[in-house]
Amino acid sequence: MSEMPRPAEGNIELDRSALHLLHRADQCAFNAFYGSINRQVLTPRQYFVLATIRDEAGASQTMLVRRTGIDRSTLSDIVRRLGRKGLLARERNENDARAYSIQLTEAGHQALDDAEPVVQAAEERLLSILPPERVDEFRENLRLISERRDELIMMSE
Repeated sequence: MSEMPRPAEGNIELDRSALHLLHRADQCAFNAFYGSINRQVLTPRQYFVLATIRDEAGASQTMLVRRTGIDRSTLSDIVRRLGRKGLLARERNENDARAYSIQLTEAGHQALDDAEPVVQAAEERLLSILPPERVDEFRENLRLISERRDELIMMSE
């Protein structure tokens, strides 16, 4: 069997590309999530939006954009869909008539409670691939990248 030719100097090797590997890891994470939860109930983004609203009662969509990293138009669509499912309610903010405060409904709390153990199991399955002593470092590296999102966006403009 002949050896595969190496890419020319300056070309990106897929098995060493952070962009490609993060994309593949993202696919693994979504597969772990969807392997555990009924797609008709919640998507990963919907789950994390609900969890953020639970943790930040009366959240505004602006705050949800900051906390989740989901762009404004996508988040607006997610909020609308979750509202149609009866999982959250929006009401005008007392301090700013242009803004809405978003709350979980009883059904939203129940959906989140039902999803929690399933999502936790999916995360454990995903992280079980790593040696246990590297899990915290892996999470920290992902957190560092995601915390510097705005800086990365500005660098690309």
